[in-house]
Amino acid sequence: MTSTATSKPDILMIDPMPDDITQRLADHFTLHRYRGMDALGPVASSIRGVTTGGGAGLKPEIMAALPHLEIISVNGVGTDQIDLVEAKRRGIRVATTQGVLDDDVADMAIGLMIDVMRGISANDRFVRAGHWGKLPVPNSHALTGKKVGIVGFGQIGSIIAERADALRMTVAYYARHRKDGVSYPYFDSIVALADHVDVLILAVPGTPETRNMVNRAVIDALGPNGYLINIARGSVVDEPELVAALTEERIAGAGLDVFVDEPHVPEALLALDNVVLQAHRGTSTVEVRTAMGHLVIDNLLAQFAGKPLLTPVI
Repeated sequence: MTSTATSKPDILMIDPMPDDITQRLADHFTLHRYRGMDALGPVASSIRGVTTGGGAGLKPEIMAALPHLEIISVNGVGTDQIDLVEAKRRGIRVATTQGVLDDDVADMAIGLMIDVMRGISANDRFVRAGHWGKLPVPNSHALTGKKVGIVGFGQIGSIIAERADALRMTVAYYARHRKDGVSYPYFDSIVALADHVDVLILAVPGTPETRNMVNRAVIDALGPNGYLINIARGSVVDEPELVAALTEERIAGAGLDVFVDEPHVPEALLALDNVVLQAHRGTSTVEVRTAMGHLVIDNLLAQFAGKPLLTPVI
């Protein structure tokens, strides 16, 4: 099966999308759902575009099997699971949904911080277990006046800073370079930042450079009164070191939306009351998922109309 000049471009969908977005895709394109390499074979030569999520990306063997691939439109901002070097070599465009999800991801970071520091989920379990009135109600920790360190100060990091300001917390940040026009204190070492703050929030992309950047040294610098919040990528943290630190109470707690081997969560975390766990839900609101889905489609439409992509990566 091949596309002609008058037929709709063939698109391969790696990850499922909401029904209304899938219908709009089907209105504009010939849609093929990915069901394995064997099923892909008969249509591989006709595929001109791919839709996928940031977590799934596009495996090298799938990319290699698509000789006429022109564009990968990502429903998310992560590109760590896409070989961008190979895509650039082949002239394959890559677009993400950058810009439409920043507020919701920042909200998740703040929500996780409030939850773990105030013990909201832990106290919910306490009440449901019938302990209220029978056992002392656990105290939690205040947010006002605490120091927040933001690792990565792009758009999401800056929005997190604004929200932390509103909570009357003190903000500092670490990034590869000092940001122009940013008045918050800058640290050129993540260890130094961790040692300075009460809460460390990770808002960096998952790349080879950021893999395991939160290691034993960073965790030890954060210390027994410190909290770690990760809405970035699981790969950013040395997960076994984090699990050990939480289990041994070498840090006070963590709020985690992402993990190294999703959807698998280290079993040791499941029993800990000082950890709040989420299923990579930073962008999981109706409003944002709808906007993201339409941007995925709009980038595809721009590509096949010969127009500039709205949110290109390459």
